[in-house]
Amino acid sequence: MRFGVLTLAALGLALMAGPALAAGDYPFFSLRNTDLIVLYGAIIFVGILVYFKVPALLMGFLDGRADTIRAQLDEARRLREEAQELRSAFERKKAEVGAEADRIVAKAREDAEIAAKKAREELEVSIARRLSAAEDQIASAEAAALRAVHDRAVSVAVAAAGSVIASSIGAEQRDQLVNDAIRTVEERLH
Repeated sequence: MRFGVLTLAALGLALMAGPALAAGDYPFFSLRNTDLIVLYGAIIFVGILVYFKVPALLMGFLDGRADTIRAQLDEARRLREEAQELRSAFERKKAEVGAEADRIVAKAREDAEIAAKKAREELEVSIARRLSAAEDQIASAEAAALRAVHDRAVSVAVAAAGSVIASSIGAEQRDQLVNDAIRTVEERLH
């Protein structure tokens, strides 16, 4: 139908167009006057267009096209707003993720510093414990050495005293000294 209306309009325009001097010397209201014929043709053409409601069809077509364009513009505007909302949402999320990453890095640094400090303290405690153990071993070794020297001195003194006593006292006095020593030992043990 669309092409039919346009064809009729083109045909009407072609019929209306004519040489300006074709009317000749005839009176205006004579059928020989081409200007009048062209006017009649134009009026009939416009009448046919109005009869078949072509202007309403054209206006409906144009209104429909305008509505379609308006709807497309509204859709484009809506899509643009959605895109802007998505973009702002993504930017907010990006900022939140960046802030979260900064917090994670800061927390990791704090944890690393705490772990390093704890490791230092544990190392210091371990070193102090090892030093204390080494000092205890040294003290124990010194005490053992002193005891060994003391025991050796006592055994040398006892041996010397035994040889001095054995050479200077008689058998009766030796028996008496042994009995006294046994009594002393018994008293100290009980």
